[in-house]
Amino acid sequence: MRSEACKALKKQGYQFISPDSSAAVKPCMWNKRALKGGEMCYKAQFYGIESHRCVQMTPTLRCNQQCLFCWRSFEHEVVEEEECPPDVIVANLRRVQKKALSGYKVSPYVAPEQFAEALDPTMVAISLSGEPTCYSRLPELVDGLNGEGYTTFLVSNGTRPDVLARCRPYQTYVSLDAPDRETYLSLCRPKEDYWDCIQESLAGLRDRRSAIRTTVVRGYNDFSPERYAAIYQDSGARFVEVKGYMYLGYSRNRLQRTQMPEHREVRAFSELIAKHCDYSIRDESPVSRVVCLERDV
Repeated sequence: MRSEACKALKKQGYQFISPDSSAAVKPCMWNKRALKGGEMCYKAQFYGIESHRCVQMTPTLRCNQQCLFCWRSFEHEVVEEEECPPDVIVANLRRVQKKALSGYKVSPYVAPEQFAEALDPTMVAISLSGEPTCYSRLPELVDGLNGEGYTTFLVSNGTRPDVLARCRPYQTYVSLDAPDRETYLSLCRPKEDYWDCIQESLAGLRDRRSAIRTTVVRGYNDFSPERYAAIYQDSGARFVEVKGYMYLGYSRNRLQRTQMPEHREVRAFSELIAKHCDYSIRDESPVSRVVCLERDV
């Protein structure tokens, strides 16, 4: 990695697993909040995940899209790197997570039992930043994490269906952030036109525990609920998360606060989608502006 990019990301809380790769860990806001006895993230509500025992990580910060709503910095783009071997990532996850949380050990707001649990994570979310399928050994990494007893969530933009097909996480997430090709190209700004690849990835969700995530940006992709519904229906994914764009991080350099929808808008859009497919609203988290739909059995 370029040293200037590495320094900037370290200031943001990234902990790198090796000096020559961009494989990294960064505890999320919900991890820290739960560590102090506060609320857990919506994944706890929807799927039973304990936020303080979750490691948010990525094997690479490289990405093949530049989505307008992404909170990461395109200014610190990773161009070249040495890939960190899967066994090295697996062996160092707990060490790096401990380093990232070390300051909380002496916090008066953190119970010793809670801190001890945080240092014994049970969940790995491959979702920090970048596109994990750009890492050539992703299937090996997922297998290695599964072999260590972690529950694994893999979050992908769906642009490399051949890689996703070889990965076997506990739950696979694929993003669908547009109802049509034209909207996808203008909002997600891919390096190539991956629209057909995403459709292939979505079609591969039928035979696994899976979720589709749609980030709704007001004025950009909040239309054609029937088209979203048709794509969800064809995918066979068990869950769909319709989530409002959050005006955070570097996305504030590309979008306006007015493009962040209220939860009531996300809920109303989800209801319109549900009218056109065999999915029903299962749960919602107003604080995260997200609605979870589940496929009707």
